[in-house]
Amino acid sequence: MDDGISEELVMSEVHLGCPPGFSGSYVSNFTISFPSDVEEPSFRSFNVSIQHDVMSTIPSVGLQVWKAELVLSDFVLHTMLTSSEFDGIVALELGAGTGLVGILLARVAKTTFLTDKGDRVLDNCAKNINLNSGGFSAGVAVHVRELDWTEPWPPKRTQGECPPNNRYSWALSEVEEALGGSLLVAADVIYSDDLTDAFFNMLEKFMSQGSEKVLYLALEKRYNFTLDDFDIVANGYSHFLSYLKHEEDDTENSKLEHESKPHFVGHRIDLANIPQYVLNYERGKDVEIWQIKYCRKEC
Repeated sequence: MDDGISEELVMSEVHLGCPPGFSGSYVSNFTISFPSDVEEPSFRSFNVSIQHDVMSTIPSVGLQVWKAELVLSDFVLHTMLTSSEFDGIVALELGAGTGLVGILLARVAKTTFLTDKGDRVLDNCAKNINLNSGGFSAGVAVHVRELDWTEPWPPKRTQGECPPNNRYSWALSEVEEALGGSLLVAADVIYSDDLTDAFFNMLEKFMSQGSEKVLYLALEKRYNFTLDDFDIVANGYSHFLSYLKHEEDDTENSKLEHESKPHFVGHRIDLANIPQYVLNYERGKDVEIWQIKYCRKEC
């Protein structure tokens, strides 16, 4: 990425309570509201405090809160409220950014790894964990770890405890625990074809090892006018879809194409069935959540 693009500032729509014209780091309080008939104490309304930047350069977009992160939060909250699917699991958030989704998972999961790249993003994520640690289940483990999708998996790690001068490195035992996990979540990580390629390359290596895993990925389709198409298109979204075999696609040609090699299978979740638990944001029509599985053989 050239310097001009790297230094371009971008701004999310989500900066609750931020004073007009403010441009630094700010702590927004996101209110989670459950239906009035919910009686379980762990699912009563509560607030999540998230420190985030109001604007950032493109390489540092993980310092902001984006709409897809809030939609994925709604999905996670709905699953937590209506089932025990996430209770006591090992979960990883990929490209965690501010860590909002992972922080919510830590209310019920046994172990949660929040992963991203770069000290600024990771430091901010760790700050948000500290801000919200009072809402975690007793005895849970929440780790902030660096995971560079362009590097080989397993990530750089050490035997035993992580060294004090590199608090975001992985211990060998953590890598093994992560491989045995069952849930991956990611929000707004699809906005560059190169990044999408790196993401799926890492994902294939990770999901082909250890236990069977499912990924829930939230994205916002972003449209651009291109001279090649002479139209407004979502090229990044199309590139993302090229990695998936759709569950609905059961044609003979599709079966023949995929039956002899591992592949990703995707299913788009109907958001009409997911209530909005995070208050004060507009979903819009361009946000989607995909359930993605990796088939190691014909499926």
